[in-house]
Amino acid sequence: MTVPQPYDVIILGAGAAGLMCAATAGQRGRRVLLLDHADEPGKKILISGGGRCNFTNIHTAPDRYLSANPHFAKSALGRYTAADFIDLVDRHGIKWHEKTLGQLFCDGSARQIVNLLLDECDKGQVTIGLGHEIRDVGYADNEFRLTVGNREERSAALVIATGGPSIPKMGATSFAYEVARRFGLKIVEPRPGLVPLTLGGDETLFRSLSGVATEVIARAGKASFREAALFTHRGLSGPAILQISSYWRHGEPVAIDFLPGRAPDWLGAAKRAKPRASLAATLATALPTRLAETLAERLGIPGELGAATDKRLEDAARQLADWRFNPNGTEGYAKAEVTAGGISTESLSSRTLEARQVPGLYAIGEAVDVTGWLGGYNFQWAWASGWAAGQVA
Repeated sequence: MTVPQPYDVIILGAGAAGLMCAATAGQRGRRVLLLDHADEPGKKILISGGGRCNFTNIHTAPDRYLSANPHFAKSALGRYTAADFIDLVDRHGIKWHEKTLGQLFCDGSARQIVNLLLDECDKGQVTIGLGHEIRDVGYADNEFRLTVGNREERSAALVIATGGPSIPKMGATSFAYEVARRFGLKIVEPRPGLVPLTLGGDETLFRSLSGVATEVIARAGKASFREAALFTHRGLSGPAILQISSYWRHGEPVAIDFLPGRAPDWLGAAKRAKPRASLAATLATALPTRLAETLAERLGIPGELGAATDKRLEDAARQLADWRFNPNGTEGYAKAEVTAGGISTESLSSRTLEARQVPGLYAIGEAVDVTGWLGGYNFQWAWASGWAAGQVA
């Protein structure tokens, strides 16, 4: 029986990072095999950004990423930038626009980004195998050996690019961590990131506001984000909450400033301007009516503002600027846009993403303990880390 020739590189996972790595390595003349258990490549890309793919962010910087080593992402992000990917998008004739806060989206469809990546893989003569179950991964005689279905594939280099367990309905699993542990790589405990928070106890009263959204400043620990928050039937969501969720830890509160930028004595000034107005009516000039009424009720200031002391109004203004919610959890991996944590950066070279103790083994993208903010940052990490590994694998 003829033994198949080994590949130079086998990449596990045909998502954003895996496709980028395959294209980069293939165009260097490497013989590349890209494998995925899914029946089509780039499934998460296709659903991202409401189907238009928020493919990068022009404000990308290392301080917008979470990791046990906050400096780890600097090398890859500095060597393959948002401008580099924008140039690639432009070369493929894909029209795009900036939505808000530096977030770039396709004018058309996320399918355009997947097609771009597949075209780049074609240029590198990458072999893509979809719908393939990886039954075993091992190493012997200076080669990685994979049992793929009923056959064996071999390569000098192996790249882990299967992401994390977020959005399991898309086929996401913890396979990356299983492979990493097999080769002795450390794992930073994974957790859902960019995920809605749930409320319980007395705070379930806020569930009656399901569907109400307003701009706030959300804080957890030392992090804060000024964007929209959305009340849901289970708790809190919206961009500000998804952002802060990556920093939040169980048992900690999330602080909300419902009226950013207001002076501490603004309610006293409102009383002097309109003493006969109620607190609910005053809040409703800046907040959705249902939210204004609920907050006024919880603050316990009935009747006209003129009947309340300045001290009482100062206390109310202070609470509105620092309203403490105590989430009892998150909506989990099912609703998480990314997985925080993952393969420890201690195990990897920041320049090449190669495992320090296992030459030829690489880990990239969401599989690694590098998690970006909402708004295209995680795609830029996928492009940058995939490119970095593809330069050397």
